[in-house]
Parts: sequence; structure tokens; C-alpha cells
Amino acid sequence: MAAASLRALLTRAIDYAGMFPPCSAELEPALKNQAEYVRAPDSWMLSAFVLPVAKLGDAAKFISQFDKHHPLRVSALAAKTENAKDFLNELKNAAETIRSFQKQCLDLVSVVQLEMFVPSDVDLGKLNEATDLLGDLKLQTFWETPAESAEQMVASLARAKQPAFGYKLRTGGVTADAFPSSVQISRAILASTKHHVPIKFTAGLHHPVRGFRDEVKTEMHGFLNVLGAGVLSAEHHWDEAQTIEMLEDQRPSSFEFHDTVFAWRDWEVTIDRIKARRKFVTSFGSCSFDEPREDLRALGVF
Repeated sequence: MAAASLRALLTRAIDYAGMFPPCSAELEPALKNQAEYVRAPDSWMLSAFVLPVAKLGDAAKFISQFDKHHPLRVSALAAKTENAKDFLNELKNAAETIRSFQKQCLDLVSVVQLEMFVPSDVDLGKLNEATDLLGDLKLQTFWETPAESAEQMVASLARAKQPAFGYKLRTGGVTADAFPSSVQISRAILASTKHHVPIKFTAGLHHPVRGFRDEVKTEMHGFLNVLGAGVLSAEHHWDEAQTIEMLEDQRPSSFEFHDTVFAWRDWEVTIDRIKARRKFVTSFGSCSFDEPREDLRALGVF
């Protein structure tokens, strides 16, 4: 059985993104997987199903696999746009599509998140317009930018003063150049902590602990490193250097999970504080829900 501190760190931490690379499953089998996962003993780790807005209508055909005790929680992914005008048009379309989808599948589905890339010419005024377009949906919305502009975007989201606004950081991909540096991840995490803006991560976090992977010919970040650094850096007011040190730790033995605390080396955080910090370090998208769990079992922590 998982230690209480591991459960606190990983409860609803994995957004299943099976339709995206490298898994790239079709809609029907991906939803079938989700329907199995929500009934699995490890479902406490599972958060939302990442579903492109353009596929919401198609997904309605497969909703009968879910029920009121095992509903489909969706993180809707809006299409990427290149400029502010198209951004607002796509956001309006996404909001209308989500409303229609939820009305059609009322008791079996809840769209809990919206994820969307933000073009460089979208300013604070446009973000405020986004609030009006989303209106009654009450979604937790995560806005993505390239890693190099993370600090600037997090600060803008803080100025918007919208509690439902969060930041999304891409932490990898299928090629080495898709992986941001530990410095970039650290700066995004620390900006999120400073401004109390929720942050979620996507891609490249299949494995618990950082390490070199042949499939991408580079070092992949670990989800225990990233989520752990988010929690511990906030709790202990770490600087950039200390946060980077945890992000780059490749030794599984550095991570300890007990029934009262989570520890990394000499640093500890209690379960109640993990839960408090997790409100701002929310989840990570993974094309596999199996691989993270298998790796945790291999490490002997789950």
C-alpha cells in the first residue's frame, strides 16, 4: 500500500493524455483505457482525460462506458493559434463546444479544465476578454507559453487576478530539443510560488526520477523531482539553485515516503502541507497511466 505522503503528493496528479505522442492512441481505445482506469485500485492518482476540443463531439458516442460513480473528467485542449485575434475566436468556439458537450452528456461527464496555448501578442486585456468568453463554465484554465517566457506569463496571470487562471509548462516531448532545462522549470515553479498561480506540466514526465532515456537521447525529467520540487521549494522558500538541485537528482534513494512526511535528502514536508502546496502544483499530462505506476512499483515506493 502506498505511504500516505506518496498519496498526498500524487492524488489526482496524472492527466491521462493517451491520444498524444508517443502513445498516439485513437479516441475510442483511449476512452476505453480511461474507463478502466477510473475503476482501478490506483484511480486515486488519475486526474482528467486530455481531450482536444475538436474531438468532444466524437467522444459523446463512447460516453456510455462511464457512469455517475465513475464519471469522465475532461481537460479540454483548445487548438493552438498564432495571434490574438485567432486566439479569441478559438476560445469562443471552445467555450461553445464545451457547453454543448456538457449539456449532451450531463450526468456522465464534467469538463474540469481547459488548456490552451497563448500567442505572444495576447496581453492582459485579451486575457480579461478570455474570462468573459468562458463565462459560466467555471473551468480551471491553464495557459501555455514557451518555457523561456514562463516567468513573464505567470506574472501576467497574477495581475489578471483570476483564481481560475493557471500556467501550463511543457516539460518534454518525443525529441531532445523539446525538453526545457532544469533552470527553466525551476524559474517557472518559483514564479508560480511567488505569485500563487497554479501550475501544471505536460509531456516528458513518464518516469518518477530524472534519468537518461535512449528513446529521446536526453535526460528526461522525473515527476517526483518536478512535483516534489514544487512542494518543497514553496514550503522551505528555496532559491533557484536549491530547486535545480532537486530537479536534477537522479538517485531514487533521495526520495523517501513515510506515513507522516515526504522527504528528499534532509528536507521534509508533512502531509497537510503537501496537500496545501498541491493546490498550486496540480498535475502532469502523460500519454501513459500504466508506465508511471509500473516505475513506482519498480522503485519499491508503491
